[in-house]
Amino acid sequence: METDGPTPREVREWRRMRAVQLKQQGWKQRDIASALGITQGAVSQWLTAARDGGSSALLSRPVSGAPPHLSVAKRNQIPELLWHGAEAYGFRGEVWTCVRVAHVIAQEFSVVYSKSQVSRLLRTLNWTPQMPIERAVQRDEAAIAHWRSAVWPQLMAQAKRERRTLVFVDESGFYLLPGSVKTYAPKGQTPVLREWLTRDHLSVMGGLTAQGQVYVLVREAALSGLQTIEFLVHLQRHAGERLLVIWDGSPIHRWGEVADFLGSNAGRGIVVEQLPGYAPDLNPWDAGGWQHLKHVELRNVSCLDLEELHLQLDLAIGRLRQKPDLIQAFFQAAGLTQ
Repeated sequence: METDGPTPREVREWRRMRAVQLKQQGWKQRDIASALGITQGAVSQWLTAARDGGSSALLSRPVSGAPPHLSVAKRNQIPELLWHGAEAYGFRGEVWTCVRVAHVIAQEFSVVYSKSQVSRLLRTLNWTPQMPIERAVQRDEAAIAHWRSAVWPQLMAQAKRERRTLVFVDESGFYLLPGSVKTYAPKGQTPVLREWLTRDHLSVMGGLTAQGQVYVLVREAALSGLQTIEFLVHLQRHAGERLLVIWDGSPIHRWGEVADFLGSNAGRGIVVEQLPGYAPDLNPWDAGGWQHLKHVELRNVSCLDLEELHLQLDLAIGRLRQKPDLIQAFFQAAGLTQ
């Protein structure tokens, strides 16, 4: 994960201030230059500037030139892009830093921002460092209600009319840290669950059908557009070539290679429908599927490594596949009547 160390500008300012402090302590100019790794000429200039203009004369001046610029429309797209999570852009761990956000801005809009500019931009968008929340304030509740009441019935009718398999697709991470739940133990003797303190995890892409089928793709690295294509091919092989895939607007669903695949002969049997923004609760995976796997099937399961976690996850998914009624309950929890 990136660390926010001092910027080159801050280092230069510190050197100038430190040179004046050392001079006031009685150091000679050549000793100051040697200690700070600079020339005696630079020390002389800084001391003169401080004598004539005070400490403010040692501060860095802003660089001239037009700053990078995003249109208002593009700037307002940033929160939804970031909402999909850092791993959707290939980072390890769901942590947003200014450096990572700058990378997203450059990738999506071809505009270069510095860390300080990103920090100011995020503040104008009312984004601050905080613990994640389950619901975004940008949700359009009317659009979400319309999707449930009008779009969803149309999609079911379309799938039936065109003889397509309707599949909800989503992604999640499974960590070596166990999903802890309460367990019975003797009174006064709190049970201890020993675990590896690590953020190593498996990246999982899953598909759910209203009939109760479960399809998954598991990888140890962050998922990308290539894994999205791989999973779509997997779905075609096992769920049927004619698919109606419903997913969110994650970047790994929108990358160029995915669009190219969907427009090719291999992907022409797939129709894609994107969920409204900030509405994970419309997806049966988020409405109950992931929660059930993590906190029911894998509750208090502590694994030593990713290989063991992968095995336990396979077993958990196998058990879930034996419960089609439960899978249909995930659809009901999402408000998707059938």
